[in-house]
Amino acid sequence: MNPLNIGVLGCANIAKQFIRDTKSNSLFKVTTVASRSKEKAEQFAIENGLAKAHPSYEELLRDTDIQAIYLPLPNSMHANWAIQAANAGKHILCEKPLAIGAVEAKAMFAAARSNNVFLLESFPYYFQPQTKKLQSILESGKLGQVRSVQSCFGFTLPNPQNNIRLNPELGGGALLDAGSYALSVIRLAMGEAPVKVMADANWVETGVDISMAATLFYTGGRKAQLICAMDAANFRRATISATAGTIDTEYLNHTSDVHAGDERGYLRSQLRVRYGTANNIPFDEIQAETGSGFLFAAEAFATMVQRDDRAFFEHYAAVSIDNAATLEAIAKSAKLERAVEVSQ
Repeated sequence: MNPLNIGVLGCANIAKQFIRDTKSNSLFKVTTVASRSKEKAEQFAIENGLAKAHPSYEELLRDTDIQAIYLPLPNSMHANWAIQAANAGKHILCEKPLAIGAVEAKAMFAAARSNNVFLLESFPYYFQPQTKKLQSILESGKLGQVRSVQSCFGFTLPNPQNNIRLNPELGGGALLDAGSYALSVIRLAMGEAPVKVMADANWVETGVDISMAATLFYTGGRKAQLICAMDAANFRRATISATAGTIDTEYLNHTSDVHAGDERGYLRSQLRVRYGTANNIPFDEIQAETGSGFLFAAEAFATMVQRDDRAFFEHYAAVSIDNAATLEAIAKSAKLERAVEVSQ
């Protein structure tokens, strides 16, 4: 099959890393960028080795050479431009979090279905070979039933004075930026959305959460705990506790074979599994292929499109809608300071 021709909607910093990391593949090619400024688009294209630049998002969506778009715009703009892209007949690889709430997420997938295009939420760690091994272990049944998950992700916010992550109008805040990752791991392990959530947040002057902690309540008495922050040293970990074993993982977006010194700054990511219930059973270290999560996610996206894999699409649509509804409930719980049910 011919490579999928991808255009980038916007000149976000994350798009630069995405383009750099996805150049070496045969499934797709990133050729075009669009910005609301002609000069900015042209400069971005030159700096990142792209063949074409468009002076508006709309012009990119009218480009008949483009079959798909990568959407790294601010969180609050995802739904609008994903729907416009779907209506233009373009497949969409959208940066996380997919949407601001379940209503937006459902509308995005509805637009994709009605226009016979594909939409995929891009969590780079999710498509890592390491995560596939984690999924395989859970699906094998060897660990029994998952009873609890503790999942966290946080970092120190760079340039807080003008960082869009602190802008409420652009969907800022620790929950959507970092907590969406931690929740994604929880949803992967639990296999469903929670029934209700209880959350507590620390807020900054702009009105967004700088840190958040939440307890998630599931059917059968199962529980999960989520912690995220943008005012702490980097931390990223998940522990999955089941009736017959335990999984411990870093779930890094981008992985390396070396402990330090990778040319892109990527690190080894740990995945450990204990088969059994006793504390004297050693953990098995699980090894997997390494590389950029951007590349793995884009390859999964292109493969879905080229194989017309509707089952893959619908599976991840359900996951993304569950996560959007749960994030929405957590945010509401933190503001109301009480437990909130998750819309099903």
